Amino acid sequence: MIVVTGATGNVGRALVRHLVEAGEQVTAVSRRRPEDPLPPGVRHVAADLADPPAVRAALDGAEALFLLVAGEDPAGLVDRARAAGVRRIVLLSSQGVATRPDSYAHAARFEAAVAAGAPEWTVLRSGGLASNAFAWAEPIRSHRAAAGPFADVGLPFVDPEDVAAVAAAVLREDGHHGATYVLTGPEPSTPRSRAAAIAEAIGAPVAFHEQTAEQARAELARFMPPPVVEGTLAVLGTPTADERRVSPDVERVLGRAPQPFAAWAVRNAAAFR
Repeated sequence: MIVVTGATGNVGRALVRHLVEAGEQVTAVSRRRPEDPLPPGVRHVAADLADPPAVRAALDGAEALFLLVAGEDPAGLVDRARAAGVRRIVLLSSQGVATRPDSYAHAARFEAAVAAGAPEWTVLRSGGLASNAFAWAEPIRSHRAAAGPFADVGLPFVDPEDVAAVAAAVLREDGHHGATYVLTGPEPSTPRSRAAAIAEAIGAPVAFHEQTAEQARAELARFMPPPVVEGTLAVLGTPTADERRVSPDVERVLGRAPQPFAAWAVRNAAAFR
């Protein structure tokens, strides 16, 4: 049995589906019952990763665990997983652990805990997710406009479906112990080009307005702590060579190229209409 934490998120939902389609038994963990029904046969456990004892029931009978960076006690989570018989942990972390260590120290603590305590482990360092564009859904639906900073700075955003597919493979297959995979899309895209791809997908024009860094900082500060805000703005505005680089790891694991942002936009066009 495989436990998926963050099972209602963009990656988690897709991962649950991939695992069920592969014939795996799955326990989905999230803080609240999902609004959309889970696939038949999936058990749901409501638990907050910030409270490690609360996940104990979810881990009964588990052999593998997909873990998010959440809470302040990564070693406690890993210890409980190991005590429950979990032999394989796959951690969804961030590329920023390597490129922006000061801003991503929290994720680095989770990586260290998993490497120190899990019998088998793999770290997935995701780049920016294509699904971040859902932040534009309401303004595009309402007035066919999107806004963002650094309009022409390109980064290889990754489709959550590809992250989920890699996670499913690593959870089910041998041969990934001790690996750290960097997950990106197949090519850089800019905020301006992503807005244009959504316009193409919905068959309607979308005006793009470039924000100042200060405007973006104020918007991000509504749901991110200050160090993460600054790290995010640094990645978006002045990415390093590693942050701009297309990683081969999605193709290395899946045997196919990652999907471009335009494919994500077509698949999710209904959210923007």
